[in-house]
Amino acid sequence: MDKNLNTVQAVAELAKMTDLYLEYFEQKAKETGLFIIAGSHPVIRDGLTYNVAHLFTPSGNIYTQDKIHITPGERIHWGIAPGQGIKIFDTGLARIAIQVCYDIEFPEVARLLTLAGVEIIFVPFSTDERKAYMRVRYSAQARAVENMIYVVLSGNIGNLPQVSSFLINYGQAAVLTPSDVGFPMNGIMAEAESNSETVVMADLDLVTLSQQREFGSVTPLLDRRNDLYEIRAKTKVEIIRTI
Repeated sequence: MDKNLNTVQAVAELAKMTDLYLEYFEQKAKETGLFIIAGSHPVIRDGLTYNVAHLFTPSGNIYTQDKIHITPGERIHWGIAPGQGIKIFDTGLARIAIQVCYDIEFPEVARLLTLAGVEIIFVPFSTDERKAYMRVRYSAQARAVENMIYVVLSGNIGNLPQVSSFLINYGQAAVLTPSDVGFPMNGIMAEAESNSETVVMADLDLVTLSQQREFGSVTPLLDRRNDLYEIRAKTKVEIIRTI
């Protein structure tokens, strides 16, 4: 890629590699027998560029979730447009959703997903410094607590030199839980060292999750004051049975 491209042009060039991205992770999911949520990728549709997360299944199918909320930097420097649609993927193992980075900072979407049956939210992210990461981290932990769900963070690390600057990344992968009986004392099931390229593994007990939603020391989903407030989606949360 030409190093003299501006950022909007560079993202457009990266979007041309979408087919290679899809082929690579589709093959890896088939080879390993794993469900893979790869890092989000710019995708051009109808002349607009979207930031899109992809779910690859062992059977070779691919499902997508647009990034809904776009940061000022993405709009100005990358030319990214806000996506559409809120989805739950029923994998047969768990009902999962994907919220790309900034999306997890908006509690309304996570609550809509929870009310529609989600159990785990996966958050692929990219943050340039610790305070940016902590916005995502604190928001993700709050979503886990207030919705009694698991939230999984996975981001990129390391720096990439560019002509005028560096693409700088700060990250720390983590598996976050509600804060109640049956879960770790600090609400963290597993986490990596910060800025460490490694694999984090955890077993997530969906039975415990279901039980604590009803019988926990606090029951935020049951104790909502529907007489005082409500939240509703203007477009229906789409539930997709993956194959």
